[in-house]
Amino acid sequence: MSPAVLGAVIGAAFGVGSVLVLLHNPWTRPRAVHRRIDPYVRRSQRRGGFAAYEHALSSHPFLRRNILPPVRSAARLTARWFGSEEEITRRLRLAGREDSADAFRAEQALWAVAAFTVALISAILLITLRDAGAVPMLILVLVMTVLGALARDKWLSMQIQRRSEQLAREFPTVADLLALAVAAGEGTVAAMERVSRTTTGPLAHELGRTVADIRAGATVEDAFRQLGRRTSLETITRFTDGVTVAIERGTPLADVLRAQAQDARDAGRRDLMETAGKREIWMLIPVVFLLMPMVIVFAIFPGLSVLSISL
Repeated sequence: MSPAVLGAVIGAAFGVGSVLVLLHNPWTRPRAVHRRIDPYVRRSQRRGGFAAYEHALSSHPFLRRNILPPVRSAARLTARWFGSEEEITRRLRLAGREDSADAFRAEQALWAVAAFTVALISAILLITLRDAGAVPMLILVLVMTVLGALARDKWLSMQIQRRSEQLAREFPTVADLLALAVAAGEGTVAAMERVSRTTTGPLAHELGRTVADIRAGATVEDAFRQLGRRTSLETITRFTDGVTVAIERGTPLADVLRAQAQDARDAGRRDLMETAGKREIWMLIPVVFLLMPMVIVFAIFPGLSVLSISL
């Protein structure tokens, strides 16, 4: 084959490949109808974690066919090892996320794959440069892979803890605002809607979801019960129970809300005192190991100096 013919064949193959890439690229071809209307009908809660990546990657045919199926299979395999779907879904709701259990398991699988990759590269370098044994390196890779999946679960627990603390901090202020709105003459649902619009934070978002549930046809009791389940805080559970009982019995709601806010503040003070009591030992560490040695040195050094001079 002459060089001219070979060049023509290579150029034609490159041109056909470029055309195929452009035709199958989701950013250059017209979008489907459901993808055009998706930004206007999707839920207000933003996708987080793997769900956002899954939504983005599923638009590309190659990634949808070759990448997503193995990741989803790994997510199902991880679910058999680390817990039930109901428990994971409950924890995701407590963390304020709308992802499914499969999406979380896929994130765990991705974390495990990342840890496996780092451990494998480290093991290869240690074997090559330090003549490390193959069996210890294999154990290291396996342990790091499991720790990667467990680290994602631990991160979810930390997210739940941070969100619970933020909800507890926001609750007294939100309860006072609700009491002011109700005392001004607004109804319960209208007061919750006003507070959810004028404030920010996870508790305001949860109040907005509760109002949306009531507008969609749910009863006030069911909506408040779902609010208690999504937060799983004792103060908010008492708040939802108190508001439900006040609505059923006709009790002045403003007084109930003020009492709930005061109880939440008292509970916060008690928690602060308990935390301070538990940290007393840690507070003694700088005193014992930093201040006391300096005091002893300043007290003994002059006497030692006098003795050395007299001798």
